[in-house]
Amino acid sequence: MNPKRVVILFVLLSLFLFGLWLPVGAAPRTQQYLTPTPGADGRIIYVVQPGDNCFRVAALHAISVDQLRQLNSRLDENCTLVEGEELLIGVVAAATPTVQTNLTPGTPTVTPTPLSGLTEVCVLLFNDANGNAMREETENAVEGGAVSVTEINGKYSASLDTVLPSDPAAYPGVCFTNIPEGTYNITVGIPDNFNATMELSYSLEVNAGDRAFVDFGAQSQEQVIDPGSEEGSGEGGTSAFLAIFGAVLLLGGAGLGYYAWRSSKPESKLSGGGILKK
Repeated sequence: MNPKRVVILFVLLSLFLFGLWLPVGAAPRTQQYLTPTPGADGRIIYVVQPGDNCFRVAALHAISVDQLRQLNSRLDENCTLVEGEELLIGVVAAATPTVQTNLTPGTPTVTPTPLSGLTEVCVLLFNDANGNAMREETENAVEGGAVSVTEINGKYSASLDTVLPSDPAAYPGVCFTNIPEGTYNITVGIPDNFNATMELSYSLEVNAGDRAFVDFGAQSQEQVIDPGSEEGSGEGGTSAFLAIFGAVLLLGGAGLGYYAWRSSKPESKLSGGGILKK
């Protein structure tokens, strides 16, 4: 066989296979990403996933690559990431439950009279959708949790389940009424499909006539964020370019194949100057 034809056929086959691979390799990847939740010490940790690089991790968490390097000084000059490696993304102040106490003093008289000695504690477990450990107006109560209130000297102990209110805006949470004054340990159990964004226990001292409100935050594990328009647009543009490039290669390969077929056909000249095609 003519060596020239062998080389042409080999190049044609290579271009054809490469052109078929490009659209497949250009398919964009989809991924769901859970909103990071600070740990008890306030540190936000991200576990490196397959295909991650420093630019992608920084974009996911709205920080710069330089900030990522500063938080993780062990990264080398090439910012090499290893699958399963833990990266520090940020540090927030350790969140504690927010407490609001309304005092209701008795009416002053010449001879002061003691209050009834009873008080009320309302506990709200809310869906901390943005994970900032602060309740926003749009973050409603979470059902399926459990709240326990226990006086440290054993004078009182009770527990209630969290529910969804009919009027979320005016809902103070589950309320423990007519309880004696003292120091209480308040603990909250969250549903299985939630992650805590705040400490789940709090020590509260209430006096007679007080009405205290304590908020605890938890974030749904189904809460996801889009990896971002910046990454998505970059991958989409690259994918389209690779697909078009693959199509051009296929067309070029087809043209080269046609040229090889035409040049391989034998021709013989006639004495009259014409061409006889066999």
